[in-house]
Amino acid sequence: MIAHRGFWNKEYPENSLAAFKNAIEYGYAIELDVQAVEDGTPVVFHDSKMSRMTEKDKYIQNITKEELKSIKLLESDEKIPTLEEVLKLVNGKTPLLVEIKNNDKVGELEKRVLDLLKNYKGEYAIQSFNPYTLKWFYEHAPKIWRGQLSSYFKGVKLSFIKKAILKRLGMKKYTHQDFVSYDINNLPNRFTKKLEVPLLTWTVKKQEEYIKAIQCSDNVIFEGFEPKI
Repeated sequence: MIAHRGFWNKEYPENSLAAFKNAIEYGYAIELDVQAVEDGTPVVFHDSKMSRMTEKDKYIQNITKEELKSIKLLESDEKIPTLEEVLKLVNGKTPLLVEIKNNDKVGELEKRVLDLLKNYKGEYAIQSFNPYTLKWFYEHAPKIWRGQLSSYFKGVKLSFIKKAILKRLGMKKYTHQDFVSYDINNLPNRFTKKLEVPLLTWTVKKQEEYIKAIQCSDNVIFEGFEPKI
């Protein structure tokens, strides 16, 4: 089982070092989100805008690495960690699923992430909604497992053609995906029934969904509760 953004709760905010420590203590693998701040440093944060998780009403890409040190997550003392800090904390204690969040610019963030992962001794894989990110990793680090994130993209601002291609996993010959990670709300479906690679599902938020998820997938990304096997 994989804890979505760490095993977070009211005390330990999502994507914080405390949430990652908590996941390790419970024996869960960790899913985390990586994007870049102003100078290109990879940091662990989900949203493009910071207002949901901090008092800052700015985009994370416009924040400096120095500013991060003074920004608290919600009402805790936790800060937005860099990917390097997270890797030092986890240090191989549990597997990591690193989601790379970018738009159309592919290359710089991927390279910085790869430079950090090259020296990391623990188990990890990367995943992304962006098939070009997976292609980049296939070309530059083919031994790293790559996962295609997908869903039906309801309410997401994407063209009809892009939605159709992505939900049908139509880029698999291009990305050489090693696994697929699909929205639990869209499973089961005909696009995943004949997969030749492992299927993960996200984000499971209650026990009833967990029971459904384990029947139609190989592993589960969950949050907000402790799954009962």
